[in-house]
Amino acid sequence: MYLMNINAILAMGPSPKPGEQQNPLSFVVPMGLMFVIFYFVLIRPQQKKAKQQSELLKTVKSGDKIVTTSGIIATVVTVKEDSVSVRSADSKFEITKGAIAEIRERSGESSAS
Repeated sequence: MYLMNINAILAMGPSPKPGEQQNPLSFVVPMGLMFVIFYFVLIRPQQKKAKQQSELLKTVKSGDKIVTTSGIIATVVTVKEDSVSVRSADSKFEITKGAIAEIRERSGESSAS
């Protein structure tokens, strides 16, 4: 239980000597390394996914079978600048392009399954 005390843990570290300065690179290098790791693990994959999604939304056309982010499977009827009219079963409604999660089947192409 003695090691659970934060004061005991801090006391085990090396004590700074009077008049001695720490090297500034001992702080900058690890922070820079952490930023590079964050970039390749978090930021870059999100940018690639956003770019793929925007390309997908640009290629939506009438007759495509899509899946919305809410899970509705529908067929595109008309495409407007910011929205898409879709038909699902007996319902026809309009959704924003951002609500399209994926294109299941392109118009004119037969499904593989």
